[in-house]
Amino acid sequence: MALVVNADVHNQQFAIILAAGTSTRMGTCKTTLPWCEGKTLLTYQLEQWLLAGFTPVVVLGSHNHHRQSDCPPGSLVVINPDASAGKTTSILAGLQKIPTDVEIIAVSAVDQPRKLQIYQQLLQAHKYHSALITAPIYKSKIGHPLLFAKEMRVNLENISEATLGLRQLIQEFYSLICKVDFDDPTVILDINTLSEYLKAAIAFLNHS
Repeated sequence: MALVVNADVHNQQFAIILAAGTSTRMGTCKTTLPWCEGKTLLTYQLEQWLLAGFTPVVVLGSHNHHRQSDCPPGSLVVINPDASAGKTTSILAGLQKIPTDVEIIAVSAVDQPRKLQIYQQLLQAHKYHSALITAPIYKSKIGHPLLFAKEMRVNLENISEATLGLRQLIQEFYSLICKVDFDDPTVILDINTLSEYLKAAIAFLNHS
């Protein structure tokens, strides 16, 4: 099922936010973690994507479907009942709710919070270079989110857990990726445990 809250279906930029995991290592649902300005981690990220001009497509699981209430106006919410089968199922579920003619599809996750400026810089580089894929880089390491041109949609629709999902696309198209260098380590941030969350919150504020 899906919930549309004043979503702009005519937008040409969509962002899939993966939030259907069970947060086993964290011990509590990541979507509810407090983040900046008293917002939850989920709400903060959705607001940043909206400010960057993207329509966020949030993929939740059956266990946290009630977190739809944290999604600001302009968001599209999709419930993935098969989330336990892997992240690729959530990406595919999100893709099904995105119009076929959009220009840019970004893919991120609830445990990868980024500031608006990072999205803006990636978007600017993606458009300037007419890139197939755009990715942030910190000290030669590829981070997230990834931005995909419409020409890559068929490739996204054919990912699977068996072929390593997005990692397979990165490997296959590595030489064609528009790599945007950042001096901000948050572009490679993934939050999986409570200790990582606490460290990330401090680091995030230090790079404000």
